[in-house]
Amino acid sequence: MKKIISILFVLSVVGFFTSCSKDFLDRKPLDQKVSSNFYQTEDDAMMALVAVYDVLGYQSTPGVSWAPFLTVSDMLSDDAFAGGSDANDGMEENQLNTFNIPTANPLVHAIWLKNYTGIYRANLLMEKIDEIDASDEFKARIVAECKFLRAYFYFELVRFFENIPLLTNTLAGPSEYSQPQAAPSDVYDQIALDLVEAMAVLPATLPAAEYGRVTKWAAQGLIGRVFLFYNGVYNADLNAGGTVINQSKALEYMEDLITNSGHDLFEDYETNFKIAGEFGIESVFEISHGQTPAWWDWNYVRGGEGNLAAQMQGPRVTGSENWDRGWSFATVNQKLVDDMEGDPRLEHTVLFEEELDGTLVKGFQHTGYFSKKYSSDAEHWSVDGQFELNRTCNFRVIRFSDVLLMAAELGSPNAQQYLDKVRDRVGLDPVPATPENIYKERRLELSLEGIRYFDVLRKGQTYADQEFTVIGLRGPNYIGDQQLFDVTYNSATKGFLPIPQSEVDLSAGVFSPNEGY
Repeated sequence: MKKIISILFVLSVVGFFTSCSKDFLDRKPLDQKVSSNFYQTEDDAMMALVAVYDVLGYQSTPGVSWAPFLTVSDMLSDDAFAGGSDANDGMEENQLNTFNIPTANPLVHAIWLKNYTGIYRANLLMEKIDEIDASDEFKARIVAECKFLRAYFYFELVRFFENIPLLTNTLAGPSEYSQPQAAPSDVYDQIALDLVEAMAVLPATLPAAEYGRVTKWAAQGLIGRVFLFYNGVYNADLNAGGTVINQSKALEYMEDLITNSGHDLFEDYETNFKIAGEFGIESVFEISHGQTPAWWDWNYVRGGEGNLAAQMQGPRVTGSENWDRGWSFATVNQKLVDDMEGDPRLEHTVLFEEELDGTLVKGFQHTGYFSKKYSSDAEHWSVDGQFELNRTCNFRVIRFSDVLLMAAELGSPNAQQYLDKVRDRVGLDPVPATPENIYKERRLELSLEGIRYFDVLRKGQTYADQEFTVIGLRGPNYIGDQQLFDVTYNSATKGFLPIPQSEVDLSAGVFSPNEGY
């Protein structure tokens, strides 16, 4: 009988666990355990938990494609183009960049597979936790972490695809393989419920040895982001199992985080993207990347822990002391450079061609601009393994500056103070805390961090067409015909990706394609 195995990529796999953090998440792979004999001890539970966390760092799927969340999100937005060495190299990326996305695009399918893998592992561990010989406190924290991670995976899925199956338990057998697409509201409400239940149990602080695990503040920060997107796109509130998450409640979570978490801004903006800033005071939620274990295997790229987004987005430079053979994907748009003109954060956000030493090979959609936040810079070179597969820069998912701006946007009475704090950090004078200025500050503060695309979508399709349709704009170092850089937004899709055709086919008529595809 044909099975929809791609939704649940690891139905029968419990242990091909690779480490995914430099401390807590450093665990040796387990390859001789199966579900029937695995879930017994606290060590077993911790290894299973690492397997769930490990999916956060997945940026590729074997046999499908490389699709780091950061790179894909920025290419979809007006922050970046597709790039790559040539038009063939960047063809599938450019389909996203130009909103001409076939339902068989492998990057789209990789996003789908990655997140359902994480959901399956979280569901399985929560179902097995009662078999573990451990204290109730230990089990409760494991479950809370699984709920946070499940919420994170579902949020990535529903923001990208809108119409997805909602699975809160593993499937018992073939009769359950064909799962229907859920109403988006049901998915968002489950995300909210998972986060509310998780934050009630998760610790507020972590010892250094546990950096990489989530805290209650990560859950609160994420629920703010979820609410703003859902409310913006659907004009509705969230319902977390009877607890209504409206604007006031979302703001309550942000204010609590700001007041009581101990998080704050770094003195210097650029510290956020340095090794010295990893798991620092400004990082509310961070995904770890590194070189443990040192990875060489091109046939199983996701087995390593390097930041592939940084590798993909780095300039294609050789003979340099400061940059090392990136792949020049997600070249930065002149529009972003223009929007940030005169802003002190520009020099820490965009890498200019003129700054490069060594020999630069100019690829497809060359603009002369690259990401400086996540790039192939010398500080993040590995000392072992295949250098492309071991970039050591962590991905900062939620920064404290984002929380301040979310609180300001949600109508905090301290909105002016929060906006001033973000601007003062980089030496900018105050501006009135109007909705327009707060939203503009997000563009300047958080660009090239995978946030812009969704910030635009939640402002509506008219605004998305205004921002994402860019015709005739050209920077001084652009190479190639203008048509290579012209983008027309496709509002028929509402900004959502297509349901992968292979998933539609496997569903035997249960799945409907997304609008516009």
